[in-house]
Amino acid sequence: MSPELFVLIVHHVGDPAEVEKHTPGHIAYLEKHHAAGVFVLSGQTRPEEYGGVILARGVTRAELDAVIAEDPFVRSGVSQYTVFTMGARRAHPDVLKAVRGEIR
Repeated sequence: MSPELFVLIVHHVGDPAEVEKHTPGHIAYLEKHHAAGVFVLSGQTRPEEYGGVILARGVTRAELDAVIAEDPFVRSGVSQYTVFTMGARRAHPDVLKAVRGEIR
């Protein structure tokens, strides 16, 4: 069975100045969930004003929804998430190890 991976697309819907105000809190949020091993990868889109992408693993969808609700971007209403679930089937072996939580 392949590991389940969540693909989170962060869409900025608020004024860019408001997004910027909440960026330090969002970065702390990312760091917290990377340290916990839930977020495997995160980064901004190009152009940056569109938002970002996060890969997450090791939680249920309900747990992930609770994690998303913590994001200062979401709490302030400047961003929304779209979430896809995928089974990681083909990837570099080191990527699969990270998705499975075998390496951090």
